Amino acid sequence: MKHPSTREFFAYWDERRGDARAPDRSEIEPGAVRELLADIFVLSYDAAGGYPFRVAGTRVCALLGCDLKDRSFSQLFAAGSRREIEDIIAVVSEEMLAAVAGITATSQDGTAAHLELLLLPFNARAHAPLSLTGLLAPFQSGPTLLGDFRLTSYRYLGHQPPQRLVPRALRKLAIARGFMVYEGLG
Repeated sequence: MKHPSTREFFAYWDERRGDARAPDRSEIEPGAVRELLADIFVLSYDAAGGYPFRVAGTRVCALLGCDLKDRSFSQLFAAGSRREIEDIIAVVSEEMLAAVAGITATSQDGTAAHLELLLLPFNARAHAPLSLTGLLAPFQSGPTLLGDFRLTSYRYLGHQPPQRLVPRALRKLAIARGFMVYEGLG
């Protein structure tokens, strides 16, 4: 992660999830990430709808020149990157993995703009629609309308929960009662 906002939001999300694969949506407190809200969004996990925005921060909306509520996230991407971003969203939501991606977009004057995208899953709950959150942070400052997003790189961030001993291993330890034999070189 290169952008400071991306690192900060990921650290907050990671702290909120604890030992779980992802936090519940209710565990993310907007006040705790107040400085980042302009760059944060929430997407519905609806492949047929192109993963529409449920909410989007003011800076994300300003970069795209419109209110994004109910608009397709995947339609922001050029045809060559659209299937790839949809696959990434599916992995984030279904496998509960975070993803970070580099994006290049085209501004109105034709220059390239570079952004970092962070996608984070929410814990799935019964009788609640799946959704995910993310952050879109430009590396250059200044108001510019962007379009034609293209993926330049991406990677998944795996979760390494603490190792827990399964009951079988606990039974073996109870049987040993402090006496362990280690094989050595003879």
